[in-house]
Amino acid sequence: MSKKLILLIGAPGSGKTTDALAIAKKHTDITAYSTGELLQAEKESKSALGKIIEQYKDRGELVPTSITIDTIFDAIKKSPTDVILLDGFPREKESITSFCDVIYNNHNIELDAVIEIRVSDEVAKERYLSSHEITEEVFQKSLAIYKDTINYIEEFYKDKNLLNVIDGEQELSKVVEDIDKILEEKVTLETA
Repeated sequence: MSKKLILLIGAPGSGKTTDALAIAKKHTDITAYSTGELLQAEKESKSALGKIIEQYKDRGELVPTSITIDTIFDAIKKSPTDVILLDGFPREKESITSFCDVIYNNHNIELDAVIEIRVSDEVAKERYLSSHEITEEVFQKSLAIYKDTINYIEEFYKDKNLLNVIDGEQELSKVVEDIDKILEEKVTLETA
């Protein structure tokens, strides 16, 4: 049976990682992964790939798309469930094309939906700065990267009839409920 992949996208501070973890906690047959955490875990494993990731992170550079995709697909293959929620990828135009090419050529993984958690810049900033020990300058850089590509990402997934947009400024329980409605249309779920 093929794995079913759902992408959660949104601005830094949109709450997508929190939302993904809440959904995975609610449903025993869903595993949630954060791209950043997958790369960090690979780095800490001190594997050959982890050492390469470390070099990029130490220089403050984005990890190349091919390495990120390899890390993600390795996690998906090892996932204990058939439904995977992935947040934080792709963030660049080139990443989307490469990612979709790999999925298209891998018949064991289906991309079933892309869910954008949409929040205002103000809410994103407030949440991000309150939950991370990061300066406003770093947040603004992350937000600029996101804004530079989000229109392209939205159009790309809209054309493939995969994009769903949720109001991320609602209470967490309401956001989870909205995500659930989308998932129920795409996959069969078990509730914990």
